[in-house]
Amino acid sequence: MIILISDANIIIDMEEGGLLEQLFQLPYQFVVPDLLYFDELEVHHSNLLDKGLVLRQLTSTSMLYAMNLIERVRGPSRNDCFALALAKQELCPLLTGDRVLSKVARTEDVEVRGTLWAVEEMIIHQIITVEIARSAYSLMQENGRRLPWDIALAQLEKIEL
Repeated sequence: MIILISDANIIIDMEEGGLLEQLFQLPYQFVVPDLLYFDELEVHHSNLLDKGLVLRQLTSTSMLYAMNLIERVRGPSRNDCFALALAKQELCPLLTGDRVLSKVARTEDVEVRGTLWAVEEMIIHQIITVEIARSAYSLMQENGRRLPWDIALAQLEKIEL
């Protein structure tokens, strides 16, 4: 099974779009750093573990790498740096909707996938329809999520063809 290291941003996007249950139906294992989970997700999203979210610890080497990232890059939060360090540690793609974190991850030679990719995967795996995706994007937008809406909608139009 393919492992994807996620930041909190993707999980929030999916929740705001009503796609959290469907995300965990994809044939991937979603993993977050334990530090990120306890800091950002545990209080309001403790049910994520029941859905299949997996927690992993950073090794001491990866923790040092994350601390170095925190000091040398501007933009990504401490928890974002932990997610990036875990993706590098596990040699897995990073799943994030954060533009700044995506840019840093690419400079660190980590493959990045985002919200649009996850939604497209749900359509490809017939978990949702294009119409459900369109509604989810609408909900995300209404709830203040920041995505490249023109690209998202163009992607759905292309899939419909």
